Amino acid sequence: MIPLFTLLFSLSAAAAPADTACLQCHGSMPGRLGAPVEEWKQSVHAANGISCHDCHGGDPTDPANAMSPDRGFLGKPEPTAVPDFCGRCHVGVADDYKGSLHGKALGAGGPNCVTCHGNHAVQRASLAIIDEQRCGACHAPDRAMKIKAALQATDDRIGSLEAALEPLHRQAFDVEDMKGELFQARNDFHRLFHTVQVSRVEAGAGKVGEKLDAVQASIDGVHAEIARRHRWGGVVVGLFVLMGLLGVALRRSLHAEE
Repeated sequence: MIPLFTLLFSLSAAAAPADTACLQCHGSMPGRLGAPVEEWKQSVHAANGISCHDCHGGDPTDPANAMSPDRGFLGKPEPTAVPDFCGRCHVGVADDYKGSLHGKALGAGGPNCVTCHGNHAVQRASLAIIDEQRCGACHAPDRAMKIKAALQATDDRIGSLEAALEPLHRQAFDVEDMKGELFQARNDFHRLFHTVQVSRVEAGAGKVGEKLDAVQASIDGVHAEIARRHRWGGVVVGLFVLMGLLGVALRRSLHAEE
């Protein structure tokens, strides 16, 4: 299965998912059976065209057989099966989680994916998920805050570089490769959080920093090209002005001779 970050990158402009049998049925139900639909509508999954059947299986076109195991319906996973369930798309993140202290405590009180990210109202990954309330439910909050601090500077730098690409794009420079590099850098970097180890996050920040240095160098190169074009533009304008002045002087000289 295609990793989710690839899906998100390729489907960033995707239209809303079709109104499937799952959405029609559960959307009309009250209480806990209907709530997931409203939660999902606000999620990053919905924004990128990922609907109920993409996670839970089944036939989204046939109300009568939508939840038939013969049509591939998987239903709700057991808590210990959640990492593999989500890991069908989030392959790298699932591997990082399984190797972490959280993953090793799965089934013995350790958290799974939905403990931190929720199940249906999943939001785009950001550092906002690391907070004292969420992490403090199981830990002394200072550990999570140390990890967040280690992530914050690099995450801010990625955001700054992304912002720096927008004016270049508006000036018709090709920045798609740089956007892709930043997108990949953010995903690789955010994966480090799942190790739940400050030392690994800090080491990873150094490696990501090298990639960001390369992107910065590319941006600097574009700015140097813009400056070069401006200089040559100034020279050309100056030449035209000079030619105009020479033309005026020549005409005056000819009139004077007459």
